[in-house]
Amino acid sequence: MRDLLEYAPAWVFIKLAGIMPRPVARAMGIGLGRLAYLLHHRLRRTGLRNLELAFPGMPLAERERLLRGELDNLGRLLAEFCLFPRYNLKNLSQVAVYDGLENYQAAKARGKGVLFLTAHFGGWEIGSFMHSLHGYPMRVVIRELDNPYLNRLVERYRTLHGNATFGKQEFARGLLAAMHAGETVGLLMDTNMTPPQGVFVPFFGVSACTASGLARVALRTGGAVIPAFTIWDKELRKYRVRFEPPLTLVDTGDDEADALANTALFTHVIEETVRRHPDQWLWVHRRWKTRPPGEKAIY
Repeated sequence: MRDLLEYAPAWVFIKLAGIMPRPVARAMGIGLGRLAYLLHHRLRRTGLRNLELAFPGMPLAERERLLRGELDNLGRLLAEFCLFPRYNLKNLSQVAVYDGLENYQAAKARGKGVLFLTAHFGGWEIGSFMHSLHGYPMRVVIRELDNPYLNRLVERYRTLHGNATFGKQEFARGLLAAMHAGETVGLLMDTNMTPPQGVFVPFFGVSACTASGLARVALRTGGAVIPAFTIWDKELRKYRVRFEPPLTLVDTGDDEADALANTALFTHVIEETVRRHPDQWLWVHRRWKTRPPGEKAIY
């Protein structure tokens, strides 16, 4: 969604979609996603390359279908994001429902903090927004948009009901403080990283440099790691905000080995979710950009 937001007229779309009937706004959002597929050659090239890496035996026509589905998904999410100021507990039920809320509540009751393991998948912005609207505010690790006006607007929408954000530069300090306070933090753990913040673990069988901070903080603080994904359900025509039971972490006492093993575990959880819904993940991100020493560039 970041690339759609970075277009110059994006704030105009946000304002216009925010006053339109929801079906019209959603249709406009999906239309914007399809326009991006046609006109944004770099995104299309990156998406098809990633799908080739993940599914090497898949025909080109199927990869193109999945990529179009992903951009439809991004457009739908953008439209819903525009409508955040209009949503309340009553009408949000037309957009999203909980699935496995008891898993979150049980983990929260432990008092050691909750770490949502999530990704740029489905309706990720909707999941955190819905959770705050239901009285469960959380902290979200974000990367600011380059456009300062648009960044302030997006920040306001994300924090309408008590959510708070902190930037990646404050990651370690903010995460530790939140866990010690028994808070909930959402982390999108599917973006390309660089060493030393990232370690190489398999993602669709290809080494991917992945943030290891979540694993390190979870082991240090005892915070519960809960897979949390907001999935577009084609039959319901709604999003399901799904919380899985907490993961059991590897804890041998070897900090570096455990960080690597648990980062691999978290990445495997994301991969399995993407495999079940391959048209809902952010294929247009250059996930495998950072390569291990000696390997040639993928893109």
